[in-house]
Amino acid sequence: MISVLAAPTNLGLRPPQETSVPGCAKAPEALREAGLHSRLLARGARDEGVVLAGRYVDDLATGSGRVRNQDALIDHTMRLAARLGALLERRRAPLVLGGDCSVLLGAGLALARRGRYGLVHIDGHTDFRHPGNSSRYASVAGEDLAAAVGLHLPALSDIEGLAPYFAPEHVVHVGCRQDDEALAEAERVLAMVVPASRWIGDPAGALDAIRGIVAADGLDGYWLHVDVDVLDPAFMPAVDSPDPGGLDPRQLTALLGGLAADAAGAEVCIFDPDLDPDGRYARLLTGIIAESLGDLGRHVR
Repeated sequence: MISVLAAPTNLGLRPPQETSVPGCAKAPEALREAGLHSRLLARGARDEGVVLAGRYVDDLATGSGRVRNQDALIDHTMRLAARLGALLERRRAPLVLGGDCSVLLGAGLALARRGRYGLVHIDGHTDFRHPGNSSRYASVAGEDLAAAVGLHLPALSDIEGLAPYFAPEHVVHVGCRQDDEALAEAERVLAMVVPASRWIGDPAGALDAIRGIVAADGLDGYWLHVDVDVLDPAFMPAVDSPDPGGLDPRQLTALLGGLAADAAGAEVCIFDPDLDPDGRYARLLTGIIAESLGDLGRHVR
């Protein structure tokens, strides 16, 4: 059964403007207010509380060889991994409500401690920036996939010597736009990349190919990462980096619904309630999550 765990972190994001902080940490409670928890709990889910992140201080120093909020982010990763590990040990299916995409490191660490897992990384961007391809690395929310497959700073990518948390040959990215700056590298490194245009054009074929990779023999299961900026900003503008050419709600629901029942767990990231003053996008996202992830982990034993 599903265990809903809030991870309201914004540590992996750049500040939207000087002296301000990102609003993504408010997402779990905005979704609660929109009715997500009550809908899931009515179906047997459990509310497992929250893993709070440390203070956002934007401590990035140019040329430091670190990312912003690095110490607090690693601390949150460790505590989130511990909570997720305990839930997985009880055969629960965690549904992590971020927060920014840095929560993938906590999930990856928890799963790497247990065995070998695949990853479906659903995101409007590849999040593949890392020290090997850019001097602008700084914000883990745009670098989480690179870190999860072992390409980032060892302090992030190799906690407890467990790099990579997900072997690249067991990872599929879905949803980037064709002009993503790291698309070519991601296609070389990962098992498969499915840009948004491919999913929109051939969802059935893409789903079969995805499942063939992450549900392969020899793996202990797979995890779903969902950044809601995979949606086109015509439907979901309440994100920090909206880009046209994304999925519509029906398409995202179909993608998640085709993967949820066999997934070990999932995380939903990047929704920013500060950009949703009347709550309409929280209600939209609540509907998508409740419909598409309501069977999360149902087939996992």
